[in-house]
Amino acid sequence: MRTKLLVATRNRGKLREIVHFLQDLPIEIEGLEVFPELPPVEETGSTFLENARTKALSVALQTGLPSLADDSGLEVEALGGAPGVISSRYGGREGDDAANIARLLREMEGLPEESRRARFVCVLVLAHPDGLWVSVEGVCPGRIAEAPRGTGGFGYDPVFVPEGLERTMAQLSLEEKNSLSHRGRALRALRELLERGEPSWFWERV
Repeated sequence: MRTKLLVATRNRGKLREIVHFLQDLPIEIEGLEVFPELPPVEETGSTFLENARTKALSVALQTGLPSLADDSGLEVEALGGAPGVISSRYGGREGDDAANIARLLREMEGLPEESRRARFVCVLVLAHPDGLWVSVEGVCPGRIAEAPRGTGGFGYDPVFVPEGLERTMAQLSLEEKNSLSHRGRALRALRELLERGEPSWFWERV
């Protein structure tokens, strides 16, 4: 019997990455499209962990299923860590990738390459309806390109160049991206936990 895992997102790109990473584990993974009546969880935390924990616990409580939520974003050194926890709405409207990228590039216009350092951060929280939870984190360092390149991925992928590469995240294959992305690193840490049978409360539902 497969353990059910509800991923607290309606972002198809994000869900596809998570399924790809965990697909051969004895887990049945679904996204929030199976619960269309659930209202969005307001992200009021000041850290990625606070937001991910709030989302995971809220969805787990409302559905009665173990839930996985992430909060991730971009931190740019020259902007004092912005956009940070407001990465998905940096351009004004939630999930408007083009507007987010346009504002970022506008604010970084004219900065030399050595001043374009940035990192992607992802915090994953797996929560139980009883209120138990665990978290893992992944970080991917890199820099911001001067213009978007590539058509893959989502979010800031077209302008983020991972450390040691010349291509943006949006120019990488899914396999390449998962091997070095912040979400890939967080999912790898989560997978290691699950393969060890942790947390025990997740597997007890089998």
